[in-house]
Amino acid sequence: MAFSSTCMQSGEWSVVQQGMNPESRRARRYHWHSPAVRDFVSDPHTAILGQPQGEILNLVDARAHPARQALLALAREPVEKTLGEARKLKMPVHHDVRSADVDCKRLGAVLAVAHEQQLRNFASLLLVEGLGPRTLQSLALIAEVVHGAPGRFADPARFSFAHGGKDGHPFPVPLRTYDESLAVLRRALDAARLGNTEKVQGFRRLDSLTRRVEERQQPLANFAAAVAYERAISAELGGRTVFDDARPVQPKPNGDQLELFAR
Repeated sequence: MAFSSTCMQSGEWSVVQQGMNPESRRARRYHWHSPAVRDFVSDPHTAILGQPQGEILNLVDARAHPARQALLALAREPVEKTLGEARKLKMPVHHDVRSADVDCKRLGAVLAVAHEQQLRNFASLLLVEGLGPRTLQSLALIAEVVHGAPGRFADPARFSFAHGGKDGHPFPVPLRTYDESLAVLRRALDAARLGNTEKVQGFRRLDSLTRRVEERQQPLANFAAAVAYERAISAELGGRTVFDDARPVQPKPNGDQLELFAR
């Protein structure tokens, strides 16, 4: 149900909407007041307060402007055209990440920057951080997400090599690397707020370095070996999935170093 009160003579108004959840028998109220509303579809509220009820799609957030425009454009198009375009979408029918889903040349550039000694040292200097190879691998992929052009995202599965997948594909989430990546990003943002943008700019330089390696050296990742390597080091990086209780992933018995690049 909903009710509202208005005061139209002065040009000011207020609205109180109330939605009732029949299962929990609780109401949620939304208050609107004219002095605070500048745009009904862009941040009309000053805050959202309530018990978490799962993920919420907030289309009146100012940052959702592109999504609103896309929805309006779809609504104006004939239904037949929209359905016709949707039928052109092609998605793999498998759930796991496979070599065919990944641009191994681009992945190879990331692995080279992160794991080849000379490139790794240089990449770490770009970020003004002393970082290990596994964290550099994650940050190089993060840098591409931040600075990459749309044409770079034709193989989104490649970015699963940053922090794995909670379902174990292509490998368990390396929690220690995940936490360290967040810490580096947080330090960069904190420094930028104080006027020191060196760390933030380092991500752009890291992305540029990775692209130069891709163009000039053209390393080709050995996809199967890269996945096997990640799974072999998963235990020492705190690898977890939603299906386990931190069961350690057993390393290869012979302890041989895996070759990450195709010959």
